[in-house]
Amino acid sequence: MRVGFPVVDTLTGQTAAFAILAALFKRERSKQGEYIDVAMLDVQAAMLCNQAMNFLVGARVPKRNGNAHPNIQPQDVFSCRDGALVLAVGNDGQFAKLCEALGQPELATDERFATNAARVRNNAALYPLLRDLFGRRDRADWVTALDAAGVPCGPINSVPEVFADPQIRHRQMRIDLPHPLSGSVPLVASPLRLTNAPVKHDRAPPLLGEHTDEVLREAGLADAEIAALRARGAI
Repeated sequence: MRVGFPVVDTLTGQTAAFAILAALFKRERSKQGEYIDVAMLDVQAAMLCNQAMNFLVGARVPKRNGNAHPNIQPQDVFSCRDGALVLAVGNDGQFAKLCEALGQPELATDERFATNAARVRNNAALYPLLRDLFGRRDRADWVTALDAAGVPCGPINSVPEVFADPQIRHRQMRIDLPHPLSGSVPLVASPLRLTNAPVKHDRAPPLLGEHTDEVLREAGLADAEIAALRARGAI
C-alpha cells in the first residue's frame, strides 16, 4: 500500500512555497519580513486530515483499511476483468445509481446497505458482492457505465497509461526540451496555468554546476570573485 512517490517531501515543498507567498503578501501589507519554519513532521501530521479528526473528535483510533475510506462506503479499489478502477461513492443517492449501473437495484434498498452508516457497518458483506460484479466486465466498460450514471470512479492507470491519456495529452503534461548531452529530454510539465504570466519551459534540467556562474553573477559577484572562489575549490 506504499504510495509510489515521496508524498511528504513533495507536500512539504509545496507548503513552504505557500508560506513564502503568504510572507510576501504580508510584506506588501505591513512592510515587515518573516521567518518561515516548515517541518516535514508537521506536514505529515497535518496530512492526516479526517483520520486525525476521527481520533481528536470521536476518539476513534484509525485502523488499516487498505484503500477503503474509513467514513464513506463504498470507496475502494475494485478489480475488473482486465484492470482495476477506484470507486468513490459519496452518498446514498450515488449508491443507488451504482446499484442501477451494476444491474442490482435491489441492493440500494437492502437494509444492510441503504444508508452510508449501514454500509460502513456491513462493508464486509457488501464488498464481496461488488468484487464479483466488477470482475465480470472490462474496466473501460465499467468506467463508461458509471460515468453515464453519475457515479465517481476512474481507472487506475499505469504510468505509461497516464501519459497516453487523452486529457493528459490535451493538457500537454509531457514536454520535450533540448539537452546538451542527449539531444532532448522528456519531462513532466508544470501543472500551473497562468493566463497573464504563463510558465516558461525553456530550460532542461541543468548539468552539474552548469548555472553556477550565472547564479553567482545574479547574486552580485564579479567575474574575478567567482574565479577566486573556483581557484580555492569553494565552487
